[in-house]
Amino acid sequence: MNPHQAYYDAVTKMEEAGVDSEFIQGWQSGYWLNPEREEQRITDAYKAGYEKGKEKDPTGFEEWVKK
Repeated sequence: MNPHQAYYDAVTKMEEAGVDSEFIQGWQSGYWLNPEREEQRITDAYKAGYEKGKEKDPTGFEEWVKK
């Protein structure tokens, strides 16, 4: 199995569900342990995604689905 398959699957699932792009970008950055954005560019969605991504947790994005 591709070592990055879990990452790809999680991002694809979020995109298909219509999750806020800020959450997805945060999740991706957290997953790879990239430094957070500069403070003035951090949104609630980004921060929530970043925390989930650091844990490599692909769940809990439902509240960030754009209606």
